[in-house]
Amino acid sequence: MNEVEIGLTKRAIRGYSFDDVAVVPSRRTRDPEDVSVSWSIDAFTFSMPVIAAPMDSVMSPETAIAVGKLGGLGVLNLEGLWTRYEDPSSAYEEIANLTEEDATEGLQRIYAEPIKEELITARLQQIRDAGVPVAGALSPQRTQEFSSTVLSAGVDLFVIRGTTVSAEHVSQNREPLNLKQFIYDLDVPVIVGGAATYTAALHLMRTGAAGVLVGFGGGAASSTRAALGINAPMATAISDVASARRDYLDESGGRYVHVIADGGLGRSGDIVAAIATGADAVMLGSTLARSHEAPGRGWHWGPEAHHPTLPRGYRVHVGVDGSLEQVLLGPAHSAHGRTNLVGALRHSMATCGYSDLKEFQRVDVIVQR
Repeated sequence: MNEVEIGLTKRAIRGYSFDDVAVVPSRRTRDPEDVSVSWSIDAFTFSMPVIAAPMDSVMSPETAIAVGKLGGLGVLNLEGLWTRYEDPSSAYEEIANLTEEDATEGLQRIYAEPIKEELITARLQQIRDAGVPVAGALSPQRTQEFSSTVLSAGVDLFVIRGTTVSAEHVSQNREPLNLKQFIYDLDVPVIVGGAATYTAALHLMRTGAAGVLVGFGGGAASSTRAALGINAPMATAISDVASARRDYLDESGGRYVHVIADGGLGRSGDIVAAIATGADAVMLGSTLARSHEAPGRGWHWGPEAHHPTLPRGYRVHVGVDGSLEQVLLGPAHSAHGRTNLVGALRHSMATCGYSDLKEFQRVDVIVQR
């Protein structure tokens, strides 16, 4: 049984993180060069299953373009510094120089600058002019306000990303976002999340989303568990959402919704565990924030860190591990698992005898505790 008792009145489900599971090689191995790590969603095919998280420490228009040219998908935060400031370089410098004691208050002040619709248009056009797929992200709270601007500017994929996104949000204070109606009316694929349970993910899939984000994002920059008592052990969450994907495939008569791991992906081994437990792709934040090209200058933070009334994240120093190409494609010059992320995934798949990502989702795993 996976159920445990907490005293006499409460039962809980045991959850597993990426550190708790490992893949098991089979009787066959392959040459890593024969392994495909390509990933397709809607009409778009990428040479790696990597989405760069829409976080200001990770993505600028230039880094979104760079990720696209390397074969991944860069997603720009359309509520961030790049849509609040014509030139955000001074804001980045100020964030890098904030003291630990003043970091949260400083982030709140810097992000109090209003979002400018003309900058949303300009930033997305900059990415489009580079000839790579264009993706932008809004929070559920801002989607109705700015979605028409985003769609007019032109995006190939629309991301709605929050700590927890529900298909059945209830509010007596404002008209809630009707995801099912919103997605139905769009002509572009939508990736939405986070979700961490079978039921929540199944409801999001029924809205017509092309992909569901699993987890709460944030990674090293998040303190959601400390502030809200909310946490999702990622291996269990992905497996549960993958089960919803399977059932929705039958329910819808063959419509496949992509499962995208979003959180807890600090090392290449975590990416391997994410795919092995059912993810189609991964959304990376802190690992890409460690690249030379990342605009955060060695610092990493998420949108939770500057919430105006309930901040639940931190600005953390993550340092620099190498260029964006080294982080994603190598070569690696250390064994810490933070560079050549895609090469490590390819090598693990080959060691276990699998030739593509869909096959690798069937790999045997063990629990290590």
